[in-house]
Order: sequence, then structure tokens, then C-alpha cells
Amino acid sequence: MSAWQNKPARVAALVVAGSAVMVSAWPAAAHWMAQAPHPAGAGQADALGLRAAGTHRGPAGQQPAVTPGAPAGQQPAVSSAASQQLEVISIAVAGRPGRHRKPGYVNPLRSVSGLIPQRIDQGVDFSGTGPIYALGDAVITSSADGYSTGWPGGGWITYQLTDGPDAGLTVYLAEDVTPAVQVGQHVSPSTVIANMFAGGDGIETGWAEPGGLLAESQLPAAGGIGGGGPFPTRIGVSFDQLLQSLGVPSAPNSTQPAYGVLPAGYPANQG
Repeated sequence: MSAWQNKPARVAALVVAGSAVMVSAWPAAAHWMAQAPHPAGAGQADALGLRAAGTHRGPAGQQPAVTPGAPAGQQPAVSSAASQQLEVISIAVAGRPGRHRKPGYVNPLRSVSGLIPQRIDQGVDFSGTGPIYALGDAVITSSADGYSTGWPGGGWITYQLTDGPDAGLTVYLAEDVTPAVQVGQHVSPSTVIANMFAGGDGIETGWAEPGGLLAESQLPAAGGIGGGGPFPTRIGVSFDQLLQSLGVPSAPNSTQPAYGVLPAGYPANQG
């Protein structure tokens, strides 16, 4: 590390126009979070002359009944207006922050208390305390319980992604962490791989070289940039953009000119 070395279930409810409603005619609604729609969605509904879905359903006797067990072709058709309302809602949902998140990947820092992004160097640095998850389905390729040379705080864990658009790439988690996994263990986004403690250095996470021994930035193909910089590295920016796409705040130096090379096969832009 250089000058900054001492670094401080988804539900089927959709809240629309202040009311929680169940969209039973849309199975995909089962994965929505219970929250208000994006304001853009309401505006588009107004532009089409539609009420926000769920604000008016009419008398119960006027609603089409669904026949249990009947073939799809024999079920009552959803009205054109209802279809438009659902489309407007889908536009509003798509407009929310995080709409570019990668399929199968989840924010690995979502349960860290007091999470503060610090900088992009070889990877991305954060302070805070709490559990850290794998960002996707993966297999643990290295795990150390004690001090790991070159990484303040001692932690070093790597895992190779086995699914999703970045399958095959290896992620490292280093510094103030206590590993909670073993080499060879298969993990998912719901697996806690380590616990972050307040050790004074924070954590660093980013792309590791395939063997899991070094940060990718240290290889000649990425510019051979080690702990002394210059920062931010291009490979570090790549990982920061991935984290941003999952809802993690961006690093303060994320817009500064980057150094080194982004090797082939690594994501260049998540947004």
C-alpha cells in the first residue's frame, strides 16, 4: 500500500402511488422489491392517460376470474389498458438505480456496517466492519487465516467465478478480514466468505491473477503495478465499475486518469 496505507427476499408487493398492491396477473412481480416506483414511471402513466396500477380496480364482480387449472388459452385476457399499465411499471422499475447490475451477481458488501469507499489502487479499498459475501457463484481457490505477506491485516482470499458474464475470472479479498471459507469450497452470493474487522487498514478487493497468488495489476499484461502505484489502476477501475453496478458507492478517485493496461477478458465498463 502507498500513501493511504492506514485506511480508516424478494416479495410480490409493489408500492405504487402510496399503496401496496399485489400484481397477481404478472408472475414476474415475485422478484420485485417492495418500494415506490421511479417517478419517471408515474409521469409516463400520466402521459398515456392511465391511472397508476392498483389505484383503481373497479367492483370486485367486474374483475375477470382466473380458473384454477385451466389452460392458459382459456384464462381471461388481460385488458389492453392493464397491459399498458404493466409496461409502464416495468419501465419505472428499469429506471431505478442498479438497473445495469450483472445477472447472478449481488453486492458483496451489502451487510458491512459503516462502509466507506476509500480509493482504487490495485483493487478497491473500503473501511467498515461486518460480513462480506461472494459476489456470485464461485469456488474458493485460496484462503489464509493469518498474516499474508504484503497485505496489512493479514487476510487473503481468492475465488474463481463459475457463473455469470465474468465466469472464469478470479476475485481477491485482502487485508482486515478473517476468512470464513476453505479452499475448494463452492460458494454463492449468500455465502459469507469473510468477516471484516476494524483493524486500521480496511479491506481491498479486486481482480486477482488466475493462480490466485497476486493481484492482476501486478502482472506484466496489466502494467506490472504493485503496492507502490501509480493509482488508480485500469484493472482496479474495472472492478470498481462492477461494484458500482451492484449498488456499491464509487471510489473517490474513480474518475481520475488510470494507469496500466486492462487485459483482454476483463470487463471495461459496467454501466
